[in-house]
Amino acid sequence: MSMREMPAEYSAPVRKRSKKYLEEEKIVNQALSILRTRLRKGGKESLTNPCAAINVVKLALAEEEKEVFGVLFLDTRHRLISFERLFTGTVDGASVYPREVVKRALKLNAAAVIFAHNHPSGVPKPSDADERITERLQAALTMVDVRVLDHVIVGGLSHASFAQMGLI
Repeated sequence: MSMREMPAEYSAPVRKRSKKYLEEEKIVNQALSILRTRLRKGGKESLTNPCAAINVVKLALAEEEKEVFGVLFLDTRHRLISFERLFTGTVDGASVYPREVVKRALKLNAAAVIFAHNHPSGVPKPSDADERITERLQAALTMVDVRVLDHVIVGGLSHASFAQMGLI
């Protein structure tokens, strides 16, 4: 259950955000909207360049205070169908369930995926657990003919790409 779903009597006090922060947040949301529009199915651009996926992930997850695992679901031409945050964890980990990722990929009729998550510590170096879950997800998705193109980890403004590191 997220903080947004908790009853008021259990929720922590909401932090007051500065005017500058709120303006910046609006700009980030506009940038994400522009990227989604450009990359969405039906658009002309696709995620064939790892930098495009990395930019989407940085904008979406870099400032999260808890670990969030998301998936970019792509069509056969690697155009974005949807970017979804599937699992939220704690400051140092998130439980990821391959069954749920496979179910969502099939529901969206995705041909390929890019995994994405953040490291709230700010250090995007893949852990052994990150490598193991990527292997499990890749094995599960291979069974239903969905290609895994990358797993991007962001830590602040830094990133690591399994594809660029030769891990996928």
